[in-house]
Formats: sequence, structure tokens, C-alpha cells
Amino acid sequence: MITRVFKKNKFICKSFTALLGSVLLCANSLVFTGCAAGEPGIGTTVYYLNNEETKLETHKVDISIGNSREEDVEILLEMLADNPNSLQYKAPLGYPIELTGYKLEDKKITLDFAGSYYNLPTSTEVLIRAAIVQTLLQVENIRYVFFTVDGNPLVDAVGKGVGRMSSKTFIYNDGNQINTYDEVVVKLYFANSDGNGLISAYRDKFYSTNVPLELFVVEETIAGPSGQIEGLYPTINPETNVISVSTSDGICYVNLDSGFTTTVGNVPTEVAAYSLVNALTELPSVDKVQILVNGSVPSIFSSSTFERNDDIITTLNKTEE
Repeated sequence: MITRVFKKNKFICKSFTALLGSVLLCANSLVFTGCAAGEPGIGTTVYYLNNEETKLETHKVDISIGNSREEDVEILLEMLADNPNSLQYKAPLGYPIELTGYKLEDKKITLDFAGSYYNLPTSTEVLIRAAIVQTLLQVENIRYVFFTVDGNPLVDAVGKGVGRMSSKTFIYNDGNQINTYDEVVVKLYFANSDGNGLISAYRDKFYSTNVPLELFVVEETIAGPSGQIEGLYPTINPETNVISVSTSDGICYVNLDSGFTTTVGNVPTEVAAYSLVNALTELPSVDKVQILVNGSVPSIFSSSTFERNDDIITTLNKTEE
């Protein structure tokens, strides 16, 4: 087992310091150059957050990993801590959080953070965690990443232990297929005429594979029914903007702007919330949904986290929208 302790996110690594002297940064493309071609690890990917903190951005860096696991981890942690020379991207470890150390054991790495880690907004925390995990999993023989805070296992926004994270923990599209579209059939939920119940409707549509399916479902729900079936009514104010949508450990985190709190027609906000929850929990990746407004729990909710509610579903005797 290898243990390393860091102070204030400053990583001391002689091998990296020597390497850094030969690395040049191209500000436009965020590609690091300067290592000889053919060295192990050329083309390593580092994950950043975009400036709006709504998704991850990937960038290839010409650094040499494939030496010892300890050296590789320290190199990548340094990359994750240094903000790139672009105002459009943010380094995951450049936020006001303190990584106090890490431990390497068998095929896993445990990262320990100071208590300030829990001050991160929920949606931002998930993206930071995803960026760190996806970057470190490129190190040979690291298959799992654990997070602890002050030595205790990390828990999510609802108090559930996050546990080990692997390449399958996060749903992420790296944007390499920007122009690729897939046909998808999703089950959405819209209001009945009284506004007190939800009616399901299937939507068959092409969507960009550069967009997570959860985001597609949220946006289509906000867009409302197509009008091809009578008796279906919008549940959410169409002026509502999506700030971020991310999924981790079966929980889909939906962060909307204040437009969500403006009711539409006779549909109460609770019914609007369940139109999102029931549609998202139709996806195999989602068990629960957390709804935030501008990053905070809206005062109209006693809790921001919802489970599926089948009791609110009514029927229209028609199945195709």
C-alpha cells in the first residue's frame, strides 16, 4: 500500500517537475506537447468541467504515464489541479476543496478530502467526482476509485454511501460523435385535464448521442405534449431552462432555473416534479431523482429527492403521442 499526503492541493513530484519543464501548452486546443513520440501513455485524456459546470470536457495531453502507479497518479493529480489556459474550462481539483492524501491498494485508489468538500453544490460535486474518476482510471491496474472526507466514506446528497466508483459509474458522452443521432422511444408523463394526475405517452424521436438520455427526457418533458393526442397537458413552464442534468449511483440530479417554480395551467408544482421523476425512472440508470432550483432545494419541497410515484398516474385509453 502506498500512501501520499498533500497540503492545499500542491502535489510534490520530482518526476513531474522535471517533465513539466519540457511540456508546452497550446492555449487554443488545450493539447500538451513536448514528450517524445512513442513514449508510453501518449494521448492521455484529462477531464475538465466546462465553465457553466454542466458537463465534462475531455482533452488529450501528451504526457508519459505507464511508469509506476505512484508517479502516474501524481502526474494526473497535478493536471487535475491546474486550471487550463482557457476561461471555458475548470480543473476539478482547482475548486475550493482540499485533497489531503491518497492510498493505493491492489486495484483501487482512495482519495481523502477535507470537510469543505461537502460545501460543493450537488450537481458540481458529481461532475468533479466523475472527472477525477475517469482521469485516474487510465492508470494501469487502477479499476476502482474511492472518495473519503476527513477519513470517512463519502456520502451523497441523501446520505447514501457512494462506495467504489468504476468506469461504469458515470453516464458520459465524450463528444467524439457530435453528428451522430439515434432513434429512441421514451415514456413521458403529462398532466390530465384536472391537473392532479399524470398520463403516460410514448415519444419516438431522433436525438443527438452527444446529449445524455436523461437530459433529453428532461427537455422533452419541459417541451410538453406534441398535441397529437387530446387530453394531455403541459406540466412544466416551457420557459424553464435546464442548468444541468447528471446521474450517479442511480440518482439523477436535475438542476433547473426559477422558471420551474412558475406553475403552468392548473398543474401544481408537485405534479410537475413527478412528471420528471416518473419519466426519468423509466430509464434503467435512474432509481431516484433530485430536483434543485438554481442549485438549492426549493422552499415548496420538503425534500429535493423523489422516488417514483405510480399512484399519480391515470389513463387516457390511448398510448401513442
